[in-house]
Amino acid sequence: MTLVSKNIKYLRKLHAFTQEQFSEKIGIKRSLLGAYEEGRADPRLNNLLNMAKEFGVSVDVLISQDVTGISRDDLKVLGQKEENGEGLKILSITVDKDDNENIELVPQKASAGYLNGYSDPEYLQELPKFQLPNLPQNGTYRAFELSGDSMLPLVPGTIVIGKYLESAHDIKSGKTYVLVSKQEGVVYKRVFNYLDENGKLFLVSDNKIYAPYEVDATDILEIWEAKAFISVSFPDPEGDMTLDKLTGIVMDLQQEVIKLKDK
Repeated sequence: MTLVSKNIKYLRKLHAFTQEQFSEKIGIKRSLLGAYEEGRADPRLNNLLNMAKEFGVSVDVLISQDVTGISRDDLKVLGQKEENGEGLKILSITVDKDDNENIELVPQKASAGYLNGYSDPEYLQELPKFQLPNLPQNGTYRAFELSGDSMLPLVPGTIVIGKYLESAHDIKSGKTYVLVSKQEGVVYKRVFNYLDENGKLFLVSDNKIYAPYEVDATDILEIWEAKAFISVSFPDPEGDMTLDKLTGIVMDLQQEVIKLKDK
């Protein structure tokens, strides 16, 4: 019997659920739950998420800590520590029929609700999903649709794909990240890491009309390192090569072609 199978069986009995009652709660067949508890099958990730939610612990605890012998009171304290950030944080995800992780898309109109639903598997199931074959397989990814013009040349409607970071200490100063915070909600900024100095992050917009500002690390709920973006708008030429100058060059070339034909 594996550690996770022992934990599932023990926690189910600790909560006074029969196999039939608990299997109905998490939406699986009783025979499958029996296979999990006997170690004859490994639970799929979405089933682990549902079981952990019913038990009041994280998936990390369910699969990596021996909780057999723990009391209901100790279990409650353990859950409180996780909510306060003193334990490992659980990241909810969705998977396809082959257990491949999806990239969930958080549209502009859903970003406000994401602050309340980011850890709710049922909320994530309602979001649009897709996959990209060229992303490295060693991470979990989520996509966010940008609003506003604070990060030009990325225009509103651009979709930024981020890789999940477990710790704010992994933030590299000057890189761009999608941050989910209690006060600001979902923002996409260039971030500078001053955690070791004062416990804060410094957020900077690429559009200089927006003033930089600080956020406390304890305000951050999720961090997604920007890895790619999808846009239906192509950037205009920058610097000396303006659109008017390009047009002039093309017109000059057309005149040269006409002259060559006349010779």
